[in-house]
Amino acid sequence: MPLAIYPAMQRSYIFNRLVDDSFPPMQSEKMAHHIPKLDATFAALADPTRRAILTRLLDGDLPVGTLAEPFDLTLAAVSKHLQILMRANLVTTQKRGREKWCSLNPDAIAPAAQWIEAFGAWGSEDFDRMEAAIAPLLGTA
Repeated sequence: MPLAIYPAMQRSYIFNRLVDDSFPPMQSEKMAHHIPKLDATFAALADPTRRAILTRLLDGDLPVGTLAEPFDLTLAAVSKHLQILMRANLVTTQKRGREKWCSLNPDAIAPAAQWIEAFGAWGSEDFDRMEAAIAPLLGTA
């Protein structure tokens, strides 16, 4: 089905091509490798409780019970949050004696930080170029 039939699809296709072409190939290839990890990382960071857990772990390792104390949640609810953080590899756990201890894995957030930094590379000339390329399609040229 030709894109001309669906102008909105054509505009989004062109916009996506402009965005894809704005990143150097090497950067895009690196980012493609991190997509599933990025999804897990951003999903984990989307919740304020999980962000607060990560903030508490900045000061050092904590047992799950101590980590859960300031939250108005059951231990089971905190454990579910920890599972999501572990799936994103942001937190690791280790059994020490009878307690389960949580540790922050700061290296796991690096791909997300790199992804966000890539947007900072866009300058005003990039937006001007994109606007000039899209204007004829929108009939504003």
